[in-house]
Amino acid sequence: LEQFSKPAVVFFYGGQGSPSCTKEVQAFRDAYPEFKAKGAEVLGISRDTAEFSSSWKAENDVPFPLLSDVDGSVRESYGIKKDLFGILDGRETYVIGKDGKIVMKFNSQFEPEKHVEKALAAL
Repeated sequence: LEQFSKPAVVFFYGGQGSPSCTKEVQAFRDAYPEFKAKGAEVLGISRDTAEFSSSWKAENDVPFPLLSDVDGSVRESYGIKKDLFGILDGRETYVIGKDGKIVMKFNSQFEPEKHVEKALAAL
């Protein structure tokens, strides 16, 4: 994130292919012009491999980076806990200001599209 001199929206999701994760990524994709208009960059992070993320990104016409965190170290560095009695990876979204400080943190496993709404409101 240090390479950006603008706000960043970083969202952690379980992985490509599940219905709720697909909804979330597609919601961010559809709202991407709004994020760009607000001067923000968007990054999605999952435990999927880089190869899988790359092909899924192309299939779904995703205009922003989908990053791989196979070992969960990035997720851990943000302090994201598992949800649903430790079964599911936490679904969290962060808005990070130009100064590198977290402006907004939102966690909702069961309202994937709400992550977009909350992030846009925080920018």
